[in-house]
Amino acid sequence: MHAITIPEPGGPEALVWDEVPDPVAGEGEVLVEVAASAVNRADILQRQGFYNPPPGASPYPGLECSGRIAALGPGVSGWAVGDEVCALLAGGGYGQKVVVPAGQLLPVPQGVGLVQAAALPEVACTVWSNVFMIAHLRPGETLLVHGGSSGIGTMAIQLAKAMGVKVAVTAGTKEKLERCAELGADILINYREQDFVAEVKEATGGAGVDVILDNMGGKYLDRNVQALAVNGRLAIIGLQGGAKGELNIGALLNKRAAVSATSLRARPLGEKASIVAAVREHVWPLVAGGQVRPVVDRELPMARAAEAHRVVEESGHIGKVLLVAP
Repeated sequence: MHAITIPEPGGPEALVWDEVPDPVAGEGEVLVEVAASAVNRADILQRQGFYNPPPGASPYPGLECSGRIAALGPGVSGWAVGDEVCALLAGGGYGQKVVVPAGQLLPVPQGVGLVQAAALPEVACTVWSNVFMIAHLRPGETLLVHGGSSGIGTMAIQLAKAMGVKVAVTAGTKEKLERCAELGADILINYREQDFVAEVKEATGGAGVDVILDNMGGKYLDRNVQALAVNGRLAIIGLQGGAKGELNIGALLNKRAAVSATSLRARPLGEKASIVAAVREHVWPLVAGGQVRPVVDRELPMARAAEAHRVVEESGHIGKVLLVAP
């Protein structure tokens, strides 16, 4: 088979479409013939040499995929060869075939095409696990999503609105904010021109927001705490603004607030399986019912992964950029 390899870390040109050995499904695993994968920020970090796959994972980038089951490993039940699936991966999505632990498989939701289903697993699992399982966002509360037009952001807006939540978003252009509004966002903040702390305080009558989904990390840490309401919860899922920031513990104590920080890739298989099962139970019916849909900016051939990485690094896209396998 062919896959995108990274012979040496570097820029987008470091991604090489090359012939590699076919993977083989082991105990509790399935072999998926890939239809499409999606570009995530973690893939860019891996390409740059900053985010290696966990031990035992595929060395190739790609944290999600869609496709058809080509073979079942020993001990797998509930799935059949030919089933159309999408999957959460620890790596290997940028290839024609990938091995997946059975607990990380999801059926392609009703009403979603096989290729576009590749836009769902990583964002659905990230948003559901952080916003709902950890931060316990509830109907009637207010959620602030940084990077509302990203793949994560577009999923968070839709899920929160489906759950009866008021949604505030930050984005850097009028076009991106308009797209967020189309998805249901209520409070639109251009972070280049507006102070998100002041804007959410004004929109909430001075109370602040109940939950923040943050992809910036250190740069926004202090301001995020300022923007939280009493009993607020800050969920950090990215470090685009740096890994270090100053935390005012006094402000956190006064608000009885909480800060969590998680990633999906290195979690134990059992934890990933629990998240995937929760997504299938709670999110998939919303997708099948049309309340939540994948947001795809563009589809490119997998061999043009370098071009896709440039698009994502320039941040001009809205939603996900997909790589379609030949």
